[in-house]
Amino acid sequence: MTESLFDDLPLPGRAAPPAPLQPSGAELAGAPLAERLRPRTLDDVIGQRHLLGPGKPLRTAFETGRLHSMILWGPPGVGKTTLARLMAGAFDAQFIVLSAVLGGVKDIREAVDRAQAARGAGRASVVFVDEVHRFNKAQQDAFLPHVEAGLFTFIGATTENPSFEVNSALLSRATVHVLKALDAEDMAALIARAQALLAAPPLSDAARDRLVGYADGDARRLLNAYDNLVSLAGTVPALDEAALERSLGEQLRRYDKGGEQFYDTISALHKSVRGSDPDAALYWLARMLDGGVDPRYIIRRVVRMASEDIGLADPRALRLSLDAAETYERLGSPEGELTIAQAVVYLAMAPKSNAVYGAWNAVRAFVKQDGTRPVPLHLRNAPTRLMKDLDYGRDYRYAHDEPEGFAAGESYLPEGMAEPRFYRPVRRGLELRIGERLQELRDLNEQARKPR
Repeated sequence: MTESLFDDLPLPGRAAPPAPLQPSGAELAGAPLAERLRPRTLDDVIGQRHLLGPGKPLRTAFETGRLHSMILWGPPGVGKTTLARLMAGAFDAQFIVLSAVLGGVKDIREAVDRAQAARGAGRASVVFVDEVHRFNKAQQDAFLPHVEAGLFTFIGATTENPSFEVNSALLSRATVHVLKALDAEDMAALIARAQALLAAPPLSDAARDRLVGYADGDARRLLNAYDNLVSLAGTVPALDEAALERSLGEQLRRYDKGGEQFYDTISALHKSVRGSDPDAALYWLARMLDGGVDPRYIIRRVVRMASEDIGLADPRALRLSLDAAETYERLGSPEGELTIAQAVVYLAMAPKSNAVYGAWNAVRAFVKQDGTRPVPLHLRNAPTRLMKDLDYGRDYRYAHDEPEGFAAGESYLPEGMAEPRFYRPVRRGLELRIGERLQELRDLNEQARKPR
């Protein structure tokens, strides 16, 4: 039944398949609202315009008939499973679902058998792996050869950064598409669809805004909350904030983003730390924790602050932030929250520098637009006789053998590349001393490079 729901997307160059069997009202009556509103065509999908708009990657894949393996990376409730199903339906492919959490090697072998049987019948297969970042090594070893052989098209879904969580071999054989949380406009459109389907009373503007804030870009969460609101409201002329309060209660208070947006609050915390105001930083920290924000999310942002806004002005800030993260994992809430507060106060009072942050952004931008410059011969490794004969490593100066442990006048950049000076230490904290040392080394280089 699942496969037939999406057969109404014809492949270019062939006739459209027969009209799909439509699910009956009885079949859908007991299903969650999110399932009843699941898109059945590409044009039904709300959001992800950067992937599905005209000329965008997934739209092009659908229109050109180029089925490819991919990883859909994004937060919960943004349509990862829906897009995978639509992709399978568009290409009249068998849709096989695996869970990386619940499944094992046995399930992978069964999926392979099904794909081989489908291939024998002249039909392609799409294997969809939910929570693909949870694949263990044994699962990956069992799965990868069949992806490489093209037995089936692999589509993975993950909420975690695949570059950190997915096997590099598997990652190299799939295109990563980043899905975004639905914005307020998308959520409003989704509410309108749900309202029409349920023939529900109108929702007041204030209640809609609060509901959208509560959902935080998660379509499934929005529809579950809306369904609960409508079912509990009974026969009323309109659904307002009071009705929303009654249906969600404490959940709404703890996750309310209306007027106090989640990202605005973390921004306020970050800017208070950057502005060296410990009291304000503690206030915003407490507000976020009281609002139900996962402390792990906050501590991840605190670790980021330690590098972005303090950097080498006080390297201890990063270690203290990581210590806070490790301590929280041991103690949990509420005891571990004190360690987060300690890190926040330390970061707020530490000397500030964004020199490394600025240098890193600058060098990444430079490398992206620059050509591929060869490594100078004297910096190349020479483990073989042939490499040595080709002058690899020749004239390299071992810094430890030089006066003061510094090879004055030596260059470590590609030939012909001007000295960029990406890193510019500030005159605060430890970077004051780092800057002085850097200037000393630059002076030594300049003297050594002068004609004699």
